[in-house]
Amino acid sequence: MPATDYQASSATLSNLGRSILNIRGDQVHSMEPDNNNNNGTTIDIDTFQRHVADRFHTLLAVDPDDLLTISWISKLLDVFLSCQDEFTIIMLNNRRVVNRSPTDRIVFDFFERTVKALDVCNAIRDGIEQIRHWQKHMEIVLCALDSQRSLGEGQFRRAKKALVDLTIGMLDEKDSTAAIANRNRSFERNQGQKDGKSFSHFRSLSWSVSRSWSAARQLIALGNNISAPRTSEIAATNGVALAIYIMNSVLLFVMWALVAAIPCQDRGLQTNFNIPRQFIWAVPILSLHEKILEESKKKERRNSCGLLREIHRIEVSTRCMNELTDLVQFPLTEEKEREVRERVLDFAEGFEAFKNGLDPLEGKIRELFLRIVRSRTECLDSSRGN
Repeated sequence: MPATDYQASSATLSNLGRSILNIRGDQVHSMEPDNNNNNGTTIDIDTFQRHVADRFHTLLAVDPDDLLTISWISKLLDVFLSCQDEFTIIMLNNRRVVNRSPTDRIVFDFFERTVKALDVCNAIRDGIEQIRHWQKHMEIVLCALDSQRSLGEGQFRRAKKALVDLTIGMLDEKDSTAAIANRNRSFERNQGQKDGKSFSHFRSLSWSVSRSWSAARQLIALGNNISAPRTSEIAATNGVALAIYIMNSVLLFVMWALVAAIPCQDRGLQTNFNIPRQFIWAVPILSLHEKILEESKKKERRNSCGLLREIHRIEVSTRCMNELTDLVQFPLTEEKEREVRERVLDFAEGFEAFKNGLDPLEGKIRELFLRIVRSRTECLDSSRGN
C-alpha cells in the first residue's frame, strides 16, 4: 500500500496500537514534562543525545567486512527503532509544547518526512523481492550442477542460461533497463504501454511504489530544509526542537543507507548530510556516511545495484561461474570438475546467505514501517486530545 495513503487521517491508523513502547536503558527525569503525562516513562534530551551517539558508535565499530551486511543493516534498523521509541516518549511527555507555535510547525514537517520514509520502506521491500527473483536463477544453477551427479553438457547449458539471466537481473538499472525490459514484459501492469519509460521501473515487482517514483528524489525531499535549531529555539521548546532535529537526521541517514544497500528504483547517493559536528551523535553518523560513500566509489561497486556485502559476493561468484562455463570443454577432466565443484560450493554459500537472511530483514523493514506509523499516530492523536 503506498505510504501517501497514510496522509489522509491518522485516525485510520489507530488500529495499529497506541501503547507507549517500552524503552531499554536508563530511565531518567525529563525536562519539566507535561504534568498530564501518566505513562510512567520519562527521558531528557541529553540522555537521548547520548543514547543516539552510543548506538551509532556501536554500528561504526564493526569490522570493515561486516559493514553493509544483512546483519549490519538489521542492527541499523534496531538502532532506528530504539531512537524512535525514545523520541516518542519525549514528544508525548511534552505534548503541550508540541501543540504550540513554533513547535507545531516543525512537528508537522517531521511527520511529513516520515510519510516519505514509508515510501522508501515500500521500495526497499520491492528490492528484497527482486533479490528473491535472483534466488530462483541461483537455485537453477545449483540444481543443474548438483554435486551428487556427474556433470554433462546439458547440465552446463541449463546452468549457463540461468547464470545469464541472473547476470542481467543484477545489473544496475541504468545499465540494464532495455535488456531486462524485453525479457520481463510479463511484469508490466499495463500491457498497453510499450514505451521505454514504462519499462524503466519494472524492478519494483510488487508495484508498491509508482513507476515514476525515484529513490534519489525521495532522499533529496527527505533532506530538504533540515537545519539545526538555535539555542534559543531549543530553550523555547523544552528541547523538543533538538529532539526533532536528531530524529530528522537519523531518519534521513537510515533511509539513505537502505537505498545504498538494497536494490530500488532510481538509486542515488548524492544526499548531503550537513550535521554540525559539535553534536555528540553527529560524528558516528557522518563517519558511517563517509565509509558507505567510499564503498560505493570502489571500482568493483560502481555499477552495483546495491552495496550489500551479500550482493557483492554473488556478483563476484556469478562472474567466476560465467567465465568457467564459457571455457569448459567436454568431457571434463578431473581437475576441471574439481574446480567447478569448488566454484559451485562458493556460489551455494552465497545463496544460503540470502536464503537465511532475507526473511528476517524483510520482517525488520515491515516492523520499521509499522513503528513509524504507530509513532506518528500516537503523537498526532495526543496533540489533538490535549
